Parts: sequence; structure tokens; C-alpha cells
Amino acid sequence: MSNTANMDTPARADICAVAIADCFAGDGESLCNPIGNLPLIGGRLAASTSEPQLAITDGFYTLLDNVPPVGLSEQERVAQRTIAHWNPYREMFGLLWHGRRHVMMGPVQIDRYGNANIAAIGDWKRPRSQVLGFRGAPGNTINHTTSYWVPKHGPRVFVDAVDVVCGVGYDRAAALGPVASRFHEVRRVVSNLAVIDFDATDDAGTPTMRLRSVHPGVTVEEVLEATGCDLVVPEGVPESRLPTPEELQQLERIDPSGLRFREVAGS
Repeated sequence: MSNTANMDTPARADICAVAIADCFAGDGESLCNPIGNLPLIGGRLAASTSEPQLAITDGFYTLLDNVPPVGLSEQERVAQRTIAHWNPYREMFGLLWHGRRHVMMGPVQIDRYGNANIAAIGDWKRPRSQVLGFRGAPGNTINHTTSYWVPKHGPRVFVDAVDVVCGVGYDRAAALGPVASRFHEVRRVVSNLAVIDFDATDDAGTPTMRLRSVHPGVTVEEVLEATGCDLVVPEGVPESRLPTPEELQQLERIDPSGLRFREVAGS
């Protein structure tokens, strides 16, 4: 049974999915490489509606010529995919280094400049907890567009300074110079409360976080209370847009088992 509400009372998970899809607007013939359930759903929503030229993967070793549902078993995944191109791991780096990729990752910490941590919490020499490790975050953020998904917006995620810099933010990219800034773009942060972009600047002209929209039912004050770093708030912050009827239909096709509702509940 679908958890998607009608257009007057959309589910928060669907709002988040279309906000994620909008992150990929204008990417054209780029590799859409979202990581995690809702990013994957939102990325495939973009590829099936507004950005049909996006390249998507099966998550393993092929680029697809169709947009199959998520949450399939291995047998179902193989049966439903239409292969456009083999893309084994060794060939992925050719895509990574030339700016034609947009990855969406999930930070455990992120600061106002978009520096992101996915490695460890606490002092680097003796952290309180270890997370994923650096993985591909440094190369991702230097070599192509990066966005982030935060399923639980809170002050422990949005912090003044991350404990470990894995993803490179605008201040560090500027300090590194052209070698870092050629393809560097931290585009959006989508959370269960709001959409944040980097269309504001600090006194030095460095891009910094700006509240782009709040999801229906969320106030600006609630977002600020849940944010532990500086956040520019323009006048008249709009609500995040609602899904169109076509997008709702595609969400039901792409995510028939309702994985998105396990990450974000409520309306």
C-alpha cells in the first residue's frame, strides 16, 4: 500500500525525493551517482522526468539505458536492467576525474562551507567512533559536483567545524587554488527539514550555506534551532515545491516497496 498522500497533503519523503531530484537539474549528460536509498530514488526520479540524459548505474558494473525500480533482489535487478555500457570499477575513474559526475553522499558532519566528515567523530588521534572512512570523498569533491543528503537534520550534523575533513568545502578549495576549484562544486544539502544551497558568501566572498527552502509544515525557526553552524536566511524563504502528478506516479514505480518512508516519516 502506498504511503504517498494526495497533492494537498504530500508525504515528507516525497518532498525530499523531488528536492533531491532537483539537485541534478541541468546536469545533462553526466553520471548521476547518488548513495543511499532516498538519494538513489531522487536521482532516478530526475533521470525518469526532468533530466533524461543523465547516466545512471546499477550500483555495480553497468551504466543503464532504463530507470528500473530500487530495492530489487539481485535476480530482479539483472532481469529488469537494460545495459547501455559496461562500467567496471577500473573504468569509473575516467568518469571521476573530468567533472562529468554528480555524487550525493550522506555526511555525519558538515559545516557552513560544505566541508564534510564521513570518517570519524572526535579527536583524530583517538576518535569516539569510527564511521565509513574517507572513501572517495576527497576525490569526489575536487573532481566533480557533490551534494549531500541528511535524513535527520540536527546540530550534531550541521556543525561549526567538522572533526575530520573528508569532503572539501569552498574555503579549503579556495585555499588550494585552481587544482581544486576547476570542477569543485558543493551544490545542495537536502535534509528532512529543508533545502540548503551555497548561493550566499561570507565577507571574503567565499560561498557559504544559505537556506533555500523549508519543507511544508517546517518553520525557519525550527531549521535554525536544528542547525549548529551559521546559516544565511534570506527574506521570504519559500516552501519546498510539491511533487507533480507525474513525479508521484514515477515515485510509486521507482520505489514500490516504500523505502523512502523508512527514512523520512510524516507529512
